Amino acid sequence: MNDTTTTIHSLVTPEGELRLTLEDDPVGPVAGDDVVVQIEGAPINPSDLGALLGPADPSTVRSDTSAGRPIAIATVPPDLMPFAATRAGKSITPGVEGAGTVVDAGEDARHLLGKVVGAWGGGMYTRYRRLPAREVVRFPEGVSPKQAAAAFVNPLTALSMLSTMRLEGHTALVHTAAASNLGQMLNKLCIEDGVGLVNVVRSEAQAALLRDIGAERVVDSTSPDFRAQLTAAIGDTGATLAFDAVGGGSLAGQILAAMEAALLAKSPPATQYGSPTHKQVYIYGRLDPAPTTLIAGAAGMAWGIGGWLVRAHLTRIGRDATQELIERMTREITTTFASSFTREISLEEALDPDVIRGYQRKATGEKYLVVPSKT
Repeated sequence: MNDTTTTIHSLVTPEGELRLTLEDDPVGPVAGDDVVVQIEGAPINPSDLGALLGPADPSTVRSDTSAGRPIAIATVPPDLMPFAATRAGKSITPGVEGAGTVVDAGEDARHLLGKVVGAWGGGMYTRYRRLPAREVVRFPEGVSPKQAAAAFVNPLTALSMLSTMRLEGHTALVHTAAASNLGQMLNKLCIEDGVGLVNVVRSEAQAALLRDIGAERVVDSTSPDFRAQLTAAIGDTGATLAFDAVGGGSLAGQILAAMEAALLAKSPPATQYGSPTHKQVYIYGRLDPAPTTLIAGAAGMAWGIGGWLVRAHLTRIGRDATQELIERMTREITTTFASSFTREISLEEALDPDVIRGYQRKATGEKYLVVPSKT
């Protein structure tokens, strides 16, 4: 194999310009338990967009070339430059997760040669990635690199949501933006584990998609009677925990209010402070960048809103419990945690302005896969 690899680099200049380039990087020496993985699939997740595009305005993206290679250039609005302060002037390599075949290995990792492995070590939009063997996960025979490409971010997030639910004493949950790839996985997982789930979507088409894969409770936030439907569904499941991908606006507050209403319908409060049962919303995404707003007094006094990250949860539960989640993910990667992609793109196409505007939309049901070997 080559000593160098072609990698996507993202740079925000101090002058407020985003530059996406293709660079030749050294693979590095292989020793001990190192492995070199030929990356054959790396998805573009919403969480990848920050590293790829930063706070750049997608409408300003234009193409250029340097030494025969494409460059994508965009403008970062001056008022958003503070959000890029920690990375300004530093070239970073995006791509949270990916999968491929081990093509080289150190003495302690020779058993992985030729095996399909996945990792979420970052820098995955590249042809070859050197990693410690302990940081890769081997998949069962018959699982292809493309099937394993999106094995970490969404599957481990879905599994960690249920893990959080159990750890904190809840018995059912609410999930927003539920027609997403992650939402579909969570729905399948809850059906498999017998967990009550309320799916919140933004259109009837998304609701139909979830019902087609067995979802029992789906509510459309654009429906005129959304609040009544939400309260009824929460009452049916007893959900007191929600994971919100929207973040901004009134949705989190509406969920807390619906939880409170469902609890009061079953057990009127003994005091003016509402139900004593704790209700929790975790915000793990920001599809809406607006401030999060609440309905004054509608949730009683026993509630909480906080941020939630899958990596923080895995640290919280420890190595052994994390390994259990990973083992389940590998067993069910072609069933419960199967991913589908609407478009496969090359490293070069990932820098095309029209393609960039496509994947930055974060449209529900659309997922792009970077295939570094594609030309």
